[in-house]
Amino acid sequence: MNKYIDFSDEVSRALNEHRPVVAIETGGTFEGIPYPENVETALKVMEEVRNAGATPAYVSIMDGRVKVGMTNEEIDIYAKMRGTMQKASRREIPQIIAQGKNGVMTIAATMTIADYVGIPVVSGGGIGGVHRGAEISMDISSDLEELAERNVIVVCSGAKSILDLNLTMEYLETKAISVIGYKTDELPAYMARTSGIKLTCRMDNVSTIAKTYKVKNEFGIKTGVVLANPIDEEFAVDSELMNRVIDEAIEKSKEDKISGKAITGYLMKYIKEKIGSDSMEAQKRMIIDNAILAAEVAKELC
Repeated sequence: MNKYIDFSDEVSRALNEHRPVVAIETGGTFEGIPYPENVETALKVMEEVRNAGATPAYVSIMDGRVKVGMTNEEIDIYAKMRGTMQKASRREIPQIIAQGKNGVMTIAATMTIADYVGIPVVSGGGIGGVHRGAEISMDISSDLEELAERNVIVVCSGAKSILDLNLTMEYLETKAISVIGYKTDELPAYMARTSGIKLTCRMDNVSTIAKTYKVKNEFGIKTGVVLANPIDEEFAVDSELMNRVIDEAIEKSKEDKISGKAITGYLMKYIKEKIGSDSMEAQKRMIIDNAILAAEVAKELC
């Protein structure tokens, strides 16, 4: 295996014994949630994944080493570095490793590592996509390109609300990336359960989802699968409120001349400040529930 990757003992045993493993994005947990709540959330995620019959593997970069699976001690150290780590997509992985630095992984980077080490199921919050105004800025998340190249199932709460969701769906269709709604006919929009965009494929049981992935592989189709899992209704943010705050955030970003890679973090921070504590609880619940569903899918695949 790659000399720059370290596996936790738990993950190493599970992979060697061909038991289910879930690769978990660190960005949403460790950067999206403040310390020490990010530690509590990470430990809860790992507990729930184990309870569902799979092995949790948070994917990170620490001191220039890719970690696939983290100990409780590593999680605490990593969580305390919130706000100081470089955001890693696929292109940044070699740079961060070469400099011996720390990196927090996007869904794209998590997919890259998961596919490389043979973990077929990835859990995250919401995928990136085509940004509003992309016809001018050409701002399209690398999550979409990774989904086109990585043979993984990404369990998420749809796509982030700040995006142009119609164009995001068009892009996914162009790249032949399956989008499956889990017990929903509509694309979830991150912390909002609804987006107004109908999905062509709904599945209500995990065994059918796992079979779809296996059939896809039998036909040599190597693109990824998006499994869109709506946030629990109790924690969901009203979609009308969300869209109103997003519009405000976009106008404010123009005033502050924010663009490029910085725009996503800027908009998400603005939204969380405006919506308040409800958004934090929604994010925690989303991360946990997506990890549980990912564990169920991983278990079915095995």
